[in-house]
Amino acid sequence: MRKNWSHYLRQCVLAAVVSAGMAGTVFAEENTFVQGTTVNGLGVSGMTVEEAKGHIAQFYSGEYQLKVLGRGGVHEVIRGDEIGFAIGIPDSSLQEILQQENAGGRQYGPDVDTRFRVEMTNTYDDGALTARIESLGCVRGENAVPTADAHISAYQEGEPYTIVPEVRGNTVDAEKVAQVVRQAVAAGDREVDLEEKGCYVAPQVLADDPGLVALCDTMNRCREMTVTYQFGEETEELTPDVICSWITGYGEGRILLDEAKVNAYALDLAGRRSTAGRARVFTTVHGTQVELTGPYGWQIDPAGEAAALMALVQTGESQTREPVYAARAASRTAPDWGSVYVEVDLTGQHVFLVQDGQVVWDAPCVTGSVARGTITPPGIFSLKYKERNRVLRGAKRADGSYEYESPVSYWMPFNGGIGLHDANWRGNFGGTIYQRSGSHGCVNLPPSKVPALYDMVYPGIPVICY
Repeated sequence: MRKNWSHYLRQCVLAAVVSAGMAGTVFAEENTFVQGTTVNGLGVSGMTVEEAKGHIAQFYSGEYQLKVLGRGGVHEVIRGDEIGFAIGIPDSSLQEILQQENAGGRQYGPDVDTRFRVEMTNTYDDGALTARIESLGCVRGENAVPTADAHISAYQEGEPYTIVPEVRGNTVDAEKVAQVVRQAVAAGDREVDLEEKGCYVAPQVLADDPGLVALCDTMNRCREMTVTYQFGEETEELTPDVICSWITGYGEGRILLDEAKVNAYALDLAGRRSTAGRARVFTTVHGTQVELTGPYGWQIDPAGEAAALMALVQTGESQTREPVYAARAASRTAPDWGSVYVEVDLTGQHVFLVQDGQVVWDAPCVTGSVARGTITPPGIFSLKYKERNRVLRGAKRADGSYEYESPVSYWMPFNGGIGLHDANWRGNFGGTIYQRSGSHGCVNLPPSKVPALYDMVYPGIPVICY
C-alpha cells in the first residue's frame, strides 16, 4: 500500500488516544469504517457493518417523524411509533462502503469524502398509517375554507350580474394526500409539503376566464333585452324582467333557463294570439254576420316558440320578430282569412269566390244530405290541395266493395274527405235538393262551372261554410 503521510499522522494520533485509555476505535482495522464516515447523515466511524446497521436502524426507527406542511403555515407531525415505523439498511450496501474504503487505502480527512448514501428499507403498519392519514386535520376538514370556482352572481332585480372571484381554500384531495404521505414514509423523508405536491384542490374557473367574462356580459345584456312580437299592426313585448326570471344560472358555457317557465309563456302566448279554432264573426256576401269556428287561422307552435326563445335568450340580443307558427292565415289584421276566399252558403246552396270584396265566380251547389245525416259541417277551413280525375270512394264493405264510387274531373278537398268537385250525375243544383238527396258531405258543383273555379283556387285558400 502506498504510504500516505497524512494518514500516518492520523493513525499516530489515534494510537495516542487509545493508549491514554480514552474510549475510541482503531480505525486501521479493515472490518470497521474509517474516521468521518457517514451513511445517510449518521456517523458510523469505527463501527463494523453489523454495528452500523443497528445504529442506523435504531436512530431512524426510534426518532423518525414526518412533518406534514400545510397551506398557511399549518403543519402536523406523524411519529414513527404511531405507525409502527422501522428502517434498515441491507448488509450488502454497508459492506460495499467498507470495501470501497479499504480499497482506497482507508484514507480520511478534510480532503477525503467519506459521506455515503444508500437505499434504506422502510417498513410500517399500513393500517396504522391509513388511520393516521385520515386523522390529519386537513383531511378531516378542520377549519376548512372550501375551494370555489369563480362564478356569476345570482339575479337581483335592479342589479347587474357580476363575476364573484374564485376562492383558493384549503380543501385537499384526500387521495392525493394519502399518496404523497405514503411515498414520503416509504422513502424515510422527514418532511412533505402538501402545497408543493399539488394536494390542494385548485379552482378550475378563474375570474378572468374569457368564457365566464363573455357569459356574464351576455347575461347583463339580458337585463336590457326585449323581444317585440309583431302581430300585423299590433305588437306585444316580452320584457327584461320576465326574461331574467327564467334564468336559473349557467353551465357548459351557456345560460340555463327554467324550461317550465319558458314553455308556460309560449303556451300562454299561443292561447292569446292564435286564431285557429276560435270563434270569429264572418260577414257573408249577403251582408249578414255569422259566428264561425274552424281549424283555419293563425296557430302558434308553443314547443317551437319555446325552443326559439331559449335560443334567443342565449344571444342576449333584442329582436322584433314573429312567433313560430304551426299554421298561418292570410292576414294578421281582422279578418284573418283575408280578401280572397271561397264562401259556401249551406242554407242558400250557393258557392262564391270572393276577391277583394267582389264576387268573381259563383254557382249553385248541392251539399251534404240532411235526411241521411251527412250534412256538410259549417266552419272556416282551407283548401288542402287540388287534383284532376279522381275517383271518390265511400266506406269499404265486408266483401271488399265500396259504398259508392264517384269519378270526378276536379277534386278540391278542404275538410278531411269533404271537398268541392264536379258532379255530372246531377241534372239540377241549388234549392232544397240537399235536404233529401244531398251528398255524402261534399259540395257538388255543376260540371260546366268547375273548371274556372279550379283554375282560380290554390292550396291554402280559405273555404268558409255557413
